Amino acid sequence: MGVLAGRTALVTGGSRGIGRGIAERLGRDGARVAVHYGSDEPAAKAAVDAIRAAGGSAFALRAELGAPGDADELWREFDRHAEGLDILVNNAGIGTSRPFEEIDEAEYDRVFAVNVKAPHFITQLGATRLRDGGRIVNISSGLARTAMMPDKMAYAMTKGALDIFTRDLAKVLGPRGITVNTVAPGIIDTDNNADWLRSSDEAWAQASAISALGRVGTPADVADVVAFLASDEGRWVTGHWMDATGGSLT
Repeated sequence: MGVLAGRTALVTGGSRGIGRGIAERLGRDGARVAVHYGSDEPAAKAAVDAIRAAGGSAFALRAELGAPGDADELWREFDRHAEGLDILVNNAGIGTSRPFEEIDEAEYDRVFAVNVKAPHFITQLGATRLRDGGRIVNISSGLARTAMMPDKMAYAMTKGALDIFTRDLAKVLGPRGITVNTVAPGIIDTDNNADWLRSSDEAWAQASAISALGRVGTPADVADVVAFLASDEGRWVTGHWMDATGGSLT
C-alpha cells in the first residue's frame, strides 16, 4: 500500500515532461491519477500505460486549456471517471514566450490564458470536488524570482502571478485543511527543452553550470518534491514557494 493509497490526483499537462514525471510518481505512491492532456493523445495514453504497468491506476482526460470554457470541459471529463479529488497539480502551461520587443497581444493573451487563467478557474471549480485535507500544488518556475532569462519576460510574469495565487489561496482554503504550495523547477531535461539543451555539449555544460549541484534537473527531481507536498508528511507546509532549481538561484 502506497502512502497515497485511496486518493485521487489530477495532474494537468500530465502526459509529458515534468507533468508525466509527477503523474508517474503519484501513481507509484498509490494515488489514482487523472492524466490531463491538451492535444497529444498518444503521449497521454503512454503515460497512463506506464502508471498501470508499474502497478498503479490512471486514466486520461482531454481539455484544451486557454479556450473559453476550458475548466468546465476538464471537470466534465473528470466527473465521468471519478467522484471527488484529493490532490490537484496545476502543471500545464506554455513554457516560453517571445522577447519583450517581439511579443504581440495575441501571444501575450494566450500565455496568460493558459498559465494563469486556466489554473485559477480549474482550481475554483475543483475546490467543490476537493476533499477536506486535500493538496494543491502549482508548478511555477525559478524565472519568477530571477532575471536569468529576460527574453522570456511574459512567461516569467505568468509564473509570478501563479505564485501570488498560491500564497493567497492557502489562506482561503486553509480552514478546510487544504494545503496550497508552489514548486519552482529550474532547467529540466524534457522534450520541450531538447532543441537547445541537447544542441551541443557546450549547451549542456552551460545549463549544468547554472545549478549549484552542477547538473541539469530531471522530471523525477521535481516529482519527488511534489510527492512530499502531496503526502501526509507535507501537512504543515502551505502557502510556500519551494525552490526546486537545484540551487540555480543561489
